[in-house]
Amino acid sequence: MAELNMEKLEALAGKVVGDAAASLGTLLAYIGDQTGVYRAMADGESRSAEDIAAIANVDARYLKEMLSANAATGYVNYDASSDCFSMSPEQIAIFATENSPANMQGLLQIVVAQYAEYKTAVDVFKSGKGRSWGEHNACQFCGTDRFFRPGYEMNLIDHWIPALEGVQEKLVAGGVIADIGCGHGSSSVLMAQTFPHSKVFGYDLHAPSIDDARNKANDAGVKNVAFEALAAVDIPNGEYDFACIFDALHDMGDPVGVAKHIRESLKPGGTLMVVEPLAGDKTEDNLHVLGAVFYAASTLICLPMSRSQEVGLCLGAQAGPKRLMDVLTEAGFTSVRVATTSATNIILEAKN
Repeated sequence: MAELNMEKLEALAGKVVGDAAASLGTLLAYIGDQTGVYRAMADGESRSAEDIAAIANVDARYLKEMLSANAATGYVNYDASSDCFSMSPEQIAIFATENSPANMQGLLQIVVAQYAEYKTAVDVFKSGKGRSWGEHNACQFCGTDRFFRPGYEMNLIDHWIPALEGVQEKLVAGGVIADIGCGHGSSSVLMAQTFPHSKVFGYDLHAPSIDDARNKANDAGVKNVAFEALAAVDIPNGEYDFACIFDALHDMGDPVGVAKHIRESLKPGGTLMVVEPLAGDKTEDNLHVLGAVFYAASTLICLPMSRSQEVGLCLGAQAGPKRLMDVLTEAGFTSVRVATTSATNIILEAKN
């Protein structure tokens, strides 16, 4: 074995310790969310662990240990003079405010879901077999909705749709929208609320998610949206003015076939918007923290999802704009372009 560089060894070992602290901290942050601890701290007041435990109705001794771990990772603040804990406005936005664009609890929930089914993940990775969306832990579905919803609320209406040629005008006047791979329906409900003269159809192959989407629409009181449990290749030819796929095309076994079916379902002059994780075209373009998250999620979720379906192309969550545009071009779209980007997404426009 080559001689070890002790400085590099210590640096890498230190990073692993930091990553282990973050991994355990993720579970503790999930517990803090699910038990209401962070909501009990959301007013920003400084309190003892005993007082916070009384508000959240949890065990005080366990909470003291958990909040001490949280303080060590910077998730909460600790005041040694009073032996009290508190949260800053930034910590509240990330951990305790459900409708905050900065809320990260959905991402943490996705991580917990993967650890909860680690035996399956090992088996899938070793065997190379597929793993359908429905085979994941239930935390995965709620976590995915919580993770993506703030980004949709912040960008979809104000930035992404306006970046598309002529789409906003059609939807304001009254168009037909297909939201494909809609999950819990957050994007569908948002579009239905924003464009009351349009009709939104949300499709997803996961029936329990469709049930949740219907409940979400009922709770929001929107009537111009309908949901159906269907795979993307089976959506009815409804002559849509606008179709959209949010962070899901790369999960599909046959993205070219799906895109072709959508193209054939669009009205003349109709538009497909594909929202995908932000990535460069080369592996080296994506070797940063965000790329690490997307590559990891792709390994555990996206590639097995694609492989569980016919064709099993396995685009991956870091496919990059060139490969995504090639898929849409191969599907027969004659005009494909990058319409805009956000901090975490690339938005493609495809037209006949």
